[in-house]
Amino acid sequence: MNNKKKTIKDIAKLAGVSKGTVDRVLHKRGKVSKDALEKVEKVLKEIEYHPNPIARNLKENKLYKICVLIPDDKIDAFWTPAHEGIYEAQQEFVMFGLVVEKYLYHPYKKEDFYEKSNQALDASPDVLLITPLFKEESYKIIDTCKEKNIRIALFNNYLNTLNKEVFIGQNLPQSGKIAADLFDKTVLPNSKIGIVHIDIEPHVLLKECGFKSYFKEKNSNHIILDGISFTSDNQVNFEKQFREYLVTNSDLSALFVTNSKAHMLVDILNEVTENCAIIGYDLVHQNIDFLKQGKIDFLIHQRPKEQTYLSISYFAEFFLFGKDVPLKNLLPIDIVTSENVDYYIN
Repeated sequence: MNNKKKTIKDIAKLAGVSKGTVDRVLHKRGKVSKDALEKVEKVLKEIEYHPNPIARNLKENKLYKICVLIPDDKIDAFWTPAHEGIYEAQQEFVMFGLVVEKYLYHPYKKEDFYEKSNQALDASPDVLLITPLFKEESYKIIDTCKEKNIRIALFNNYLNTLNKEVFIGQNLPQSGKIAADLFDKTVLPNSKIGIVHIDIEPHVLLKECGFKSYFKEKNSNHIILDGISFTSDNQVNFEKQFREYLVTNSDLSALFVTNSKAHMLVDILNEVTENCAIIGYDLVHQNIDFLKQGKIDFLIHQRPKEQTYLSISYFAEFFLFGKDVPLKNLLPIDIVTSENVDYYIN
């Protein structure tokens, strides 16, 4: 066979069938006799035929819809890069018939999360992409998607289910281990180290688990306190409770903050104690400022923009090119310091 691209007319002539028969075989529609099917498939194999799904989608005006259930970044700025990733992926694939719709929910209100998830499901998406901040409600959503035959993917927060949903994010226990390793290398022996959750979400407990397991596996002589949770909705109470924690643990050498809110502790910490190291997460501008001032020692970057961009891109390429969607994509865990932070934000 020569390398010239074969048309339906060419394939029909080679197989000795009509163009209509070839069209029905290629698009898997209508009835085709067994004999005609075998003839066409034999020719397709010989010429190494590959369909052009983009051309087909454009011709048929086929639209694919991805609904994204994501926290409102006006309430929590951590999610702003994730919204940027959605926008970039949408712009890249919109001309090929991909529709992306966002459903914003309050990151601290599970009722709003569940209500917005049902609105997204009512839109009959081909894929529902969610960050499952609320565990039980997320399980209900996953079950509903399964019933409605809607593909589902998770990003940022991992849920261990039996349905094997797609997940794009980081290995959260491993990120906790990395924080522990950093402290192990930088604080003095026999140091007391605290773990702080601010506005706790279920997935941060995986980070605490990884953090503690590191020191247990190393038979470390450091004193690792159990994680303590604070809520930030009332600033006065938040500061009072954190001050009390610091007074109770006046010999604290280090703090591991399991989300993007390490910056909320810095000023209080500096007033109450000296030489307490801090490791937190995420490149929100307040954390970056304190990192550059030397008041936060390390930040672990969770790549929220890349998480959403890849999530949408994987499914866009699945619909357009037939590429497989990876069941799990664990992104690199970046350690950010005052010396390399500008490379991440410029």
